[in-house]
Amino acid sequence: MSSKPGPERDTDPHGRHHALQRSRADIPPIDLAVLKDLEILTQEVALKVDQMMKSLSGTIQNMTALSVGYIQTYRDSVDSLGESVDMSIKGMYTLMARCEELDRSMQPIHTLAKQIREIKRTLEMFETLCK
Repeated sequence: MSSKPGPERDTDPHGRHHALQRSRADIPPIDLAVLKDLEILTQEVALKVDQMMKSLSGTIQNMTALSVGYIQTYRDSVDSLGESVDMSIKGMYTLMARCEELDRSMQPIHTLAKQIREIKRTLEMFETLCK
């Protein structure tokens, strides 16, 4: 309870001034050697952070270049595959058209084969009659 400011302390300007002087007196003097050591350590940490950031930047640039290379290779592979598939489809349609042409050109051969079978059957009949 004694540490809580009462209404008397809030109105007393001398009481506040006295507390402020007491808290300043509690702060020990600053050691300049400690400040100098702290400054040196801070500079070393800043240098190491700077080196780390440069190294990280270089690594990220290398990774980016590698990623770009992979993406270009993938793109080229997909393009090449697409061209190969297109050429294969065109070749298949050409083959199908040629097969249809061949089939149409073979129609007389089917008729000729039918005639040859008929002649063969007729010859067999003559052979059986002649025996």
